[in-house]
Amino acid sequence: MKIKLNTMKKIIFTFFIFIIALSIVNAQKGIGYNVSYATGGRLKMGVDSVAKNVYYGLKFPNQPNTSFNYLPDVDSVNIQVYFRKRDSVAHYRYTILADDKPIAVNKSINKAELKEVLRPDDDFIDVVLAVFDSTSLGIFPIKDKTITILSYDIQRPQDVYKTVFYGKPIPRAKIEVLAKRFATEKGVDYSHITDPKERIDLTFTEKDDELTIVKERSDIDYLYSTSIKNKKTDKIIFESTSWLYGGYLNEAGKHSPYVDIDRSIFKKSGDYEIIIQPLIKWDRYLNSHRKYDISPKEIEKYTARYTLAVTLDQENYTKKELLTYTLIAVFSIGSIFLVILYFTRKRNKKTLAEKEQQKNTAKLQLNSIRSQLNPHFLFNALAGIQNLMNKNDIDNANKYLSKFARLTRNVLGDKELISLSHEKDLLNDYLQMEQLRFGFNYEIDYSGDIDLANIEIPSMLLQPFVENAVKHGVSQKANDGKIMIEFIRQSNDLILTVTDNGNGFDTGKQKSGLGLQLSNSRIALLNNIYKENRFTLAIQSSTDGTKISLILTDWL
Repeated sequence: MKIKLNTMKKIIFTFFIFIIALSIVNAQKGIGYNVSYATGGRLKMGVDSVAKNVYYGLKFPNQPNTSFNYLPDVDSVNIQVYFRKRDSVAHYRYTILADDKPIAVNKSINKAELKEVLRPDDDFIDVVLAVFDSTSLGIFPIKDKTITILSYDIQRPQDVYKTVFYGKPIPRAKIEVLAKRFATEKGVDYSHITDPKERIDLTFTEKDDELTIVKERSDIDYLYSTSIKNKKTDKIIFESTSWLYGGYLNEAGKHSPYVDIDRSIFKKSGDYEIIIQPLIKWDRYLNSHRKYDISPKEIEKYTARYTLAVTLDQENYTKKELLTYTLIAVFSIGSIFLVILYFTRKRNKKTLAEKEQQKNTAKLQLNSIRSQLNPHFLFNALAGIQNLMNKNDIDNANKYLSKFARLTRNVLGDKELISLSHEKDLLNDYLQMEQLRFGFNYEIDYSGDIDLANIEIPSMLLQPFVENAVKHGVSQKANDGKIMIEFIRQSNDLILTVTDNGNGFDTGKQKSGLGLQLSNSRIALLNNIYKENRFTLAIQSSTDGTKISLILTDWL
C-alpha cells in the first residue's frame, strides 16, 4: 500500500511539472513572441507573432562564434539574456550595434534588473524546468535594419560571440572578377574578366592551372557558399563555404572575397554553372501557424547563377572512359611497337656492329701511333745518353742510364690507360734524366681534390709535350730553365698543363716535329673513341714561354 502511494505521488508530481511547462509556453505565445537560442547559449529572442517566418541560429564553418538570424518579415525583436545560477553575471559584457552604429558599448548587466524565471533547461534532453536569472537588453525595430550584439566574458576576452539579427532583404551575390591563372617564365600571371555576364566563354590552355572567382564585397560575405555544377550531368563538382581575402582590391580600396578553383575539376569541354547562394537552412524556421514553407522561386531570388562555357585544349576523362581508351590505345600501339621494335633491333645491331668496327679501327690506329711515339721517345733518350758519354760525364751517364732502364719498361707497356699517379712517376723519371743533361728546374703540382691513384688517363699523353718543353724550351737556359706541370680539376673536367719559360714559337706556323704531329693525330683518334669526353688541345706561346693545355671534358 505504501509503495502504491509513492508511485501515485510521482505521477502527480510529473503531471504538475508538465502543466507548469505547458503554461509557460502558452504564456509566451500569449504575449506574441516565439523563442529561440542565439550565440553563446545566453541570448534568446522574441519576435512579433504576425511574422511569417524566422530563420534562426544559423552557423557557418568559417565563423565558429557567429550566429545569424534572418528575420525577413519581423517588425521588432525582443532580445533577452539568461544566466544560470552558477554563472558569474558580473563578468559578462556586451555591445549593441544598429546598422553598424553603436547604441551600447561594452556594457555590463545590472544585477538589480535580473528576474528569476522558470523555463526548460537546455542542458538536458528531456523537459526539465530550472530557475534562470533573466533581463531584456531591449526591444529593437528590425525591419530593414541589422542589429548586432557582441558579447564576451572578461575572463575569456578572446572568445567574442557575435549575434546578427538581419531584417533586410539578403542581396543577391555578384561576381566582380573572373581570373584565370597561367604559368610564365617568371612564375605565374593572370587574365581577368571584369563584370562578367550571365554566360561566360572561357578557354583553358595547357598553361592554365587555376580559376579564381572574386565576389562583390558585402558585410555578410560569410553567409554565401560557392558551388560549380556540370550542367550536362547535373552533378556538383566543386563546393566551398569560405572565402579568401588579400588578393584583390575593389574600387573602394578594400579586399574583395575570392575563392580559388583548380582547373582539374573541369574534365571536359561544356557548360558549367557557378552558383553563389546564402547558407540559409530554409527548412529551419518558426512562424505562428507552423504551416508556412518557402517556395523554390523565393529561394532563387537570393541565388546568383552564371553559365561557364568551358573549352579545354586537353580534356580529362572518367576512369571508365580512360580505361577503355587506354586498352584500345595499348593494343594498337603495342602492335605497332612490336613491328617497329623488330626493325629497330635489326638496324641497331647493324649500327652497333659498324660503331664497334670503327672503334676497333680507331684503337688499331691509336696503337700504331703509340708504336711510333715509343721509338721517338727512345731515340731522344739514347741521344741524351750519347751526349753525356761524349762529354765524358760517366757518373751522370750511369744515373741517366739507370732511370732510362726503369722508364723504358713502363713506356713499352701495352696499357692504354694508366693512373695519374703512374703518369706523374713517369714524368718525374724523364725530367730527372733530362736534368742531368741540361740542369733546368721543374715542378709537378696537382689540385688537392684530385685522387691521383683512381683517376686514369691515356698513357704517355703528356710525354711528347714535356719532351718539346725540354728540347725546344729550356735546353739552352741551363739552371735558369723552368718547367711547370699541373693537374687541375675544374668541375667535371680534368685540365693538364705543361708550361716552360723558353723563347716560345709562332703557333701559326705548322711544326715539323714528329712528336707534336703524332700527338695531334692521337687526340683526334681519342675523340673518336671517347665521344662523350672530348679532348681539347690549346697552345699559347710568346717570347716569355709556352703553355700547353689539354682539357679532358667530363672526365671526372
